[in-house]
Amino acid sequence: MKRSSLLLLLFLIPISLVIGQTMEEALSKTFTQLEMDTTYQNKLASTNRLELIANKWSDHWATHYYAAYAQMQITFYEADIKNKDAWLDKAEAHLDRAKNLPGAPMDEWEILAANMASSRLSVDPQNRWMKYGPIFQSHLKNAATIEENNPRIYYLRGTDLFYTPAEFGGGPKKAKPNFEKAAALFESEAEDNILDPSQGKGANAYFLSLCNEAIKD
Repeated sequence: MKRSSLLLLLFLIPISLVIGQTMEEALSKTFTQLEMDTTYQNKLASTNRLELIANKWSDHWATHYYAAYAQMQITFYEADIKNKDAWLDKAEAHLDRAKNLPGAPMDEWEILAANMASSRLSVDPQNRWMKYGPIFQSHLKNAATIEENNPRIYYLRGTDLFYTPAEFGGGPKKAKPNFEKAAALFESEAEDNILDPSQGKGANAYFLSLCNEAIKD
């Protein structure tokens, strides 16, 4: 009986976090926590809460967008390669739902789709770069056509170049201008509306610092 009661309590706790909140409040609070989480278990808890939010408010693009973002993010903390693809399958299902709901910002959809392709590639770079590399580039090109001043475009271009060997046209020197452009665009982006995605500023600053260190050395 004690074990059953404990399991029921653990199930009810995440649900209680979204009861009595508006969709925007629940999304904002949980996404902020996700961005602060630094361990797999904490990321998992926030990701599961975003899944609950997407189920509760299933008719809004933003709930599926952030659930997809979280499920993509957790692959960076997932040790089991098979689980990485399983998470990305779930993320892409949410992303597809977001695309077909009213009001979805298509530049952000294309950017997250590019990020998904990059995550797929990173699971097995040697065998997947020919498939997912062009998909990644195509989504970023589409995003720039929609809104060329979205900083996440240049952040992702920068990370792609950062991890590309110099002999293949990449490296910190090539990546740095993209991070610099993203940094300038991030400065003019509001961060107080969960329905207007603005994530990436901190990560961009981190990679820019890595570029500066690498170039200095």
